[in-house]
Amino acid sequence: MRHLIIASLLAALPWTASAAPTWQTISSEPGKRIEIDRTSLKREGNTVQAQGRVVLDKELTDLKSGAPYRVIEAITRYDCSTRNANTIKRIYKKNENEVVREEDIRGADLPVRTGTLDDKVLREVCRPAKDSQAEIAQKANEAAGQLKAANDALLKKELAKAEKPAALKASDSPAKDAEHAAIPSIKPNLRAQMEGSKAPAPAPAPVKEAAPSKPATYVVHTAPAPAPAPKAKKPARSEGYMLELAHAEPALQHAHIHWDYEGVGGPENWAKLDSKNKTCAIGERQSPIDIKDGIKVDLEAIKFNYRPSTFRIVDNGHTIQVEVGENSISLTGKTYELVQFHFHRPSEEKVNGQRFDMVVHLVHKSDDGQLAVVAVLLERGTENPFIQTLWNNMPLEKNTPVAPPTTLIDLNTLLPTARNYYTYMGSLTTPPCSEGVLWLVMKQPIQVSQDQVNIFSRLYKNNARPIQPSGGRLIKEGR
Repeated sequence: MRHLIIASLLAALPWTASAAPTWQTISSEPGKRIEIDRTSLKREGNTVQAQGRVVLDKELTDLKSGAPYRVIEAITRYDCSTRNANTIKRIYKKNENEVVREEDIRGADLPVRTGTLDDKVLREVCRPAKDSQAEIAQKANEAAGQLKAANDALLKKELAKAEKPAALKASDSPAKDAEHAAIPSIKPNLRAQMEGSKAPAPAPAPVKEAAPSKPATYVVHTAPAPAPAPKAKKPARSEGYMLELAHAEPALQHAHIHWDYEGVGGPENWAKLDSKNKTCAIGERQSPIDIKDGIKVDLEAIKFNYRPSTFRIVDNGHTIQVEVGENSISLTGKTYELVQFHFHRPSEEKVNGQRFDMVVHLVHKSDDGQLAVVAVLLERGTENPFIQTLWNNMPLEKNTPVAPPTTLIDLNTLLPTARNYYTYMGSLTTPPCSEGVLWLVMKQPIQVSQDQVNIFSRLYKNNARPIQPSGGRLIKEGR
């Protein structure tokens, strides 16, 4: 009987403490919750690596695996001084424990825009640490030691209670003596355990710091590249983060010095310039394409949540690129935040074999890291006031952003009056040519004057990637 009492005590006592992630909610909004694991923070100078996650109220479908997920975890490296972020790994989960898919992300640092979800994470992880990681580990060891000491004291007390009655009646009968005699085989183990608990807790293992990331260019997607494109504000791991996080990495990386549109750095050599660009050569869903033979269906209208905003414009060595305040689109139950927009001459995409004079690509990214690019085709005609405002503020030097303090632009005026569109799944049109990008090409072009086209041509006569094979992809056309 005493064996059973002691065994039950041993089973019930909390001998060890788990080191599970400690998730702290930093933002709760309709449809999602943003959390970080404070135990994952690794600091080195102005760089902090952290693990965060987005917990969605409703399941979404992973485009690559076809499986549903509700949690996106991301490991991101944040540069607190430059406000750049570089997401290194992303994990899609169906729930807390069931992993759908994991992916390592090789992107560049991306600027973190004020007011975004990534900005909230950045500000949280870049707060000065109250304790070093070594101090936190030491305190955790001390707490574990105190817990074990308390457990040992409780066990010793209960063991004494269990032995006392048996000692008083030890001479009553041989059977009871035999029962009592079995206890010594257990006691030595308990004593050894209690003595072991008095030994000092092992010193915390040295914390392995993340190697400092080298500056790159804002890739979600997820640290800018050499020829610094517009640096914004944030540090960490998507395609940015998990949300600004995550993936959009290269999409926003138009100032990469190793590739170009002609010569040795031309499109035919992109995959040879860097192993990260291999998808440019072997990908099966590359962009741009000649949009034709689509099926005509009733497409859901794109909800454009655009508003007047200040802007920052830069000539990044590959195009004229513009960043604005908070603007977004909504489609199929998802919201995509506008990251930046830029221009190509001529249009990269064709429509039924026809190219246009120029095109503007508006790059958006959702919280789960997916990119959606809205393409607005430009044809020669009357002067475009929206584009003229940009040209009026064009920088005099490359990689030197200009941010007019009072001038506003309204992206609604850039959109055609008819909002019907073509849609297909493709890729980034610049290295590393990552796939899984949702393309939304407006059917109605807008007009731009010959003088405005000529101004852009002075800088970039041709910055369009050649047409890629459609590979039998499904193209939908709004009717």
